[in-house]
Amino acid sequence: MANVENWRAKLDKALYEKNAVTDVLAKLEEKSGVKRTYFVIGLAALVAIWLVFGYAAAFISSFLGFLYPAYCSVKAIESVRTEDDTQWLTYWVVYSGFGMVEFFSDIFLSWFPFYYLAKMLFLVWCMAPISSNGSQFIYNRFIKPFVLKHQKKMDEALDNLGEMASSTLSEAQKMAQDKAAEAAAEQVRKGMTGGDGKME
Repeated sequence: MANVENWRAKLDKALYEKNAVTDVLAKLEEKSGVKRTYFVIGLAALVAIWLVFGYAAAFISSFLGFLYPAYCSVKAIESVRTEDDTQWLTYWVVYSGFGMVEFFSDIFLSWFPFYYLAKMLFLVWCMAPISSNGSQFIYNRFIKPFVLKHQKKMDEALDNLGEMASSTLSEAQKMAQDKAAEAAAEQVRKGMTGGDGKME
């Protein structure tokens, strides 16, 4: 019960911060007499119902999993603190990994009735403004150990790929320069011969 009250206090604190969203909520609260907390809870319930029964649930869950974190990431970039940068970089690493897993499993999982609601709840857990949110848990438990274990091999593969791309680009650039030089020489030759092959 104390955990629910803690969440409610955090929600109330966030809903009374000064920003564009809370300004709209304040106007709604003033005109209707209904507390802004209830508006947000009602909107969350509506989104949850929509994710279960509504049209475009895949798009909505992906969009909501992107919109708030993108906004917070921009704020983090513009702030002088580094803790929020780390928090949102961690979220995007987990979000990218989740996107890769979902790409291959979505065709099966999307048939489950509550899949998009579960996806949205998972993403909310990952972006939750608490120290032990889903992103921190998944990153520290799975991603970080995997990357640290295979970091040397991955770095070598990336270096080899970079060298291959660089040499391919150099070859393509040389071929393009050679073709341009040949075309220019052909144009000069045609200009000197008048286009009919005879020297003027």
